[in-house]
Amino acid sequence: MTGRTVQMISLFVATITMGLTAGVCGLYAYAIMPGLGNTDDRTFVGAFQAIDRAIINPLFMLTFFGALVFSAVAAVAHLRGDGRPALPWILVAGLLYLATVVITMTVNVPLNDAIKAAGDPDRITDLAAVRANFHEARWIAWNIVRTVATTVAFGCLAWALVLHGRATTVAQGSADRGQIHQHVATAQRR
Repeated sequence: MTGRTVQMISLFVATITMGLTAGVCGLYAYAIMPGLGNTDDRTFVGAFQAIDRAIINPLFMLTFFGALVFSAVAAVAHLRGDGRPALPWILVAGLLYLATVVITMTVNVPLNDAIKAAGDPDRITDLAAVRANFHEARWIAWNIVRTVATTVAFGCLAWALVLHGRATTVAQGSADRGQIHQHVATAQRR
């Protein structure tokens, strides 16, 4: 596989996984949490537990951690050659996403785990206390930060794709002109 191919594939996969993750964070921000916020305590606790259990699956994990891994691979791949104009955008995206992962692991996941640890909603005697201990407003606020960070990171990677495409087109054009000059020189010698 050529360097350009590794650059393109890693950047493309980083962009796709980042976009999917931004979509998940956004969906929580504009649909799931507002919808759950309008429910009673039992529904909130039960639904949130069910959603959190369901989201921990191989496809989500591949997407969530893939955005970080492929952003790093794309950054390393773009350190040299024609891809350098895209590198700053990839680095910004990677740093924004690293912040998202840190927020997720230090804020959202512990809150998720705490509400799941409360147990079966049918056996909880004080659902209002479980919901209050979840710190819904804190979870929502930090999810909005994650949504903004992943959306901006997705935009950065999309722009990096544009820059990578431009650099590849220019490099290909230079290579084509070099081949033309070589053919002309060979023809003139004949």
